[in-house]
Amino acid sequence: MPVSDEAGEASPADAPADSLPINELFHSLQGEGTLAGVPSTFVRTSGCNLRCWFCDSYHTSWEPTGDWMSLDDVVAAVEEKPGDHVVLTGGEPFVHEQSVELLERLADRGYHLTVETNGTIYRDAPVDLLSVSPKLASSTPTEANAPEDVDPGVWTERHEERRVDTGTLADLVEAYDCQFKFVVTDEADVQDVEALLSDVRAAAGSAGDDIDVLLMPEGQTRDQLDETRETVAELAMEYGYRYTPRLHVDLWNDAPGT
Repeated sequence: MPVSDEAGEASPADAPADSLPINELFHSLQGEGTLAGVPSTFVRTSGCNLRCWFCDSYHTSWEPTGDWMSLDDVVAAVEEKPGDHVVLTGGEPFVHEQSVELLERLADRGYHLTVETNGTIYRDAPVDLLSVSPKLASSTPTEANAPEDVDPGVWTERHEERRVDTGTLADLVEAYDCQFKFVVTDEADVQDVEALLSDVRAAAGSAGDDIDVLLMPEGQTRDQLDETRETVAELAMEYGYRYTPRLHVDLWNDAPGT
């Protein structure tokens, strides 16, 4: 069912109180970043304020769908899963104010909390690792690259205007233990990464020195990753950045719930 307003930016006014639109809730291995390989429970919210053309969770952004779940039910579902690592992801989980209360409840229960965010929205919440994926210029949707049967419409301009907020990124870096995880296809993307990091570090001061920076190949399937991973690995070595795999794609291709 649809779970957000037409812009996919936030919960509609008539959304159930103390609830979140949940697209998926499952246990798997963290596939990306500094915690790749760690067994984790993923809570995937629906709705996003951006529209990357390559989004690997189409049904949380271009077509945000799912079920409204009370926070009590979300917490109960997490507690039924093994382990103590939880990843709140999306979509963009921080478009929903109730994400903060969910994180507070899970923190009270001792979970290690990772939040995966595009870095355009600041929330004050208990987070152990903020996994920030700032969107590069190459992420902007166009008629040529938009998902099949999708007209990007107003999103081409809207995405480009919103995809990077240097001030918000600096605030997040100052408040949280952050990793910056960039989707990369070629050297132009890495040059974009360099410029963005320079701006954020200038705005964040000394806190910007502690950002873990990772380059990740673009690809939603094994075949797509085969076309990009070697190039991105070589760029990571050339520029001195850490490479991160997409372990879940390597293991399970593009199957949902992985």
